[in-house]
Amino acid sequence: MSQGLVDDTAAAAALGLARPVEPGSGPGPGRRVDARRVLRFLARRPGLLLSVLVLVLVVLASFWPGLFTSRDPLTGVPSQNFRGPSGAHWFGTDELGRDVFSRVVHGAQLSLKATLIAVAVAFVVGSLIGLVAGFVGRWIDDVLMRFVDVLLSIPALFLSLALVTALGYGTVKVAVAVGIASVASFARVTRAEVLRVRQAVFVEASRSCGARWYSVLGRHVLPNAAGPVIVLATLDFGSSILAVSALSFLGYGAPPPAPEWGTLISDGRNYLANAWWLTALPGLAIAATVLATNRIARALDGEWSRQP
Repeated sequence: MSQGLVDDTAAAAALGLARPVEPGSGPGPGRRVDARRVLRFLARRPGLLLSVLVLVLVVLASFWPGLFTSRDPLTGVPSQNFRGPSGAHWFGTDELGRDVFSRVVHGAQLSLKATLIAVAVAFVVGSLIGLVAGFVGRWIDDVLMRFVDVLLSIPALFLSLALVTALGYGTVKVAVAVGIASVASFARVTRAEVLRVRQAVFVEASRSCGARWYSVLGRHVLPNAAGPVIVLATLDFGSSILAVSALSFLGYGAPPPAPEWGTLISDGRNYLANAWWLTALPGLAIAATVLATNRIARALDGEWSRQP
């Protein structure tokens, strides 16, 4: 076993994504998802079921905000400013009399859009780098992994700040910056899994039967190496929400009056003394979404690790 495989497997294990592989064993064939098994799995874990429900509500709010509120998030009634949470305004109103709940619901569309772009960029670019490095090997592996080491040496938030400063302000540019900052983790985990699967018995048997390299890659390596990468993508979804919100809080996101979650918290911090709900309730929405995605990721990781 090469030193690179040891290093990357240790990195994957540190993230909680690697499972032990006994000598001579390898991943099995592709697994089918049983809907009844999934339902029983959720029924035995109420916390996980609640997390799934929270994430579903956030996704619905992102694509169909009209299901939750009919108020305009950009206009308000100045005479009703700084109203506390009530039946008329669940999250209260802000300094311009705008309904905060409506702004949080519509802000989910911007924040989730940026998060999905960030995760997609990190997943595609990082997985491609790790796949090429692990499957091709030789000097290409060395060059790509040294590039990944450079990315890992820079704190993710600092790298995101540098990239968004170079790219410019805006939701999409913030998302791209956050995604690039997460590429290194996907590359290391993907490379570790590809190296592990490449040494499996059924892969060697396929090669000995004369299978083309692209057939081995598409039919055996990719399906059996995808599990930990998907778990990492779920984990990265939560961390990307925090990173996108942090950059929006600093003013790098969509310009006002766009109701991004980070912007809502930034706008409300000036009124903490008399209107705590302007920061606390949008922050609660971010925290609930991040905790829900992390809980789902842990469940996926545990279920994948128990598979034969």
